[in-house]
Amino acid sequence: MTALFEDLVVAEHPLYEKIIDDLLNQQYSIIDNFFDENEVAQLRDSILLKYEADAFKKAAIGNRLNETVEKAIRGDVILWIDEQCVNPAETLFFNKINALVSYLNRTCFLGILHKEFHYAIYPKGTFYKRHLDTFQNDDRRKLSFVCYLNNEDWQPENGGELAIYTNENGVEVEKKIYPLPGRVVIFESQILEHEVKPVNTKRLSITGWLKTR
Repeated sequence: MTALFEDLVVAEHPLYEKIIDDLLNQQYSIIDNFFDENEVAQLRDSILLKYEADAFKKAAIGNRLNETVEKAIRGDVILWIDEQCVNPAETLFFNKINALVSYLNRTCFLGILHKEFHYAIYPKGTFYKRHLDTFQNDDRRKLSFVCYLNNEDWQPENGGELAIYTNENGVEVEKKIYPLPGRVVIFESQILEHEVKPVNTKRLSITGWLKTR
């Protein structure tokens, strides 16, 4: 019985606890250097290699059961990542994601059972208009996740900010988040509307969702 109890005890993880506190207090969390410089470089090499191999396709709106390509709404190109068929950089990525998911499930009982991630590249001049990360016929997405893979010298004039819309005391507030390399943003999929502002330089990221059921 003692051994069983010890198995249920979760050692507190300061970074994960910050994410939990942020989600509880403001429904989003911004974590700089979630991936270090070397990890970002590996993932950047991976996304660019696959992009150069012409493996990406135009992103659509809607879920996979009902999706349409609409350039007036979003302009990114994407490539889904299969966790069962990954390179070393992607293995590193999923190891970190799985550790976070395990902690959230064990401490917050979120019931995250599935996840889906894709590479996303926004060419110059593209954007993604304001939207919510859930669908009328599928509400399994619990948390949205974005990891930025841009170069170290990314500047505000490069554009591509993530804008999250929150409600503070009945007043809508736009929170702009710059896509700095290694930065991760996690937010409530079913609550926070958001958009990607027009980019002036090719913008690289991994985007995904932690899902229930």
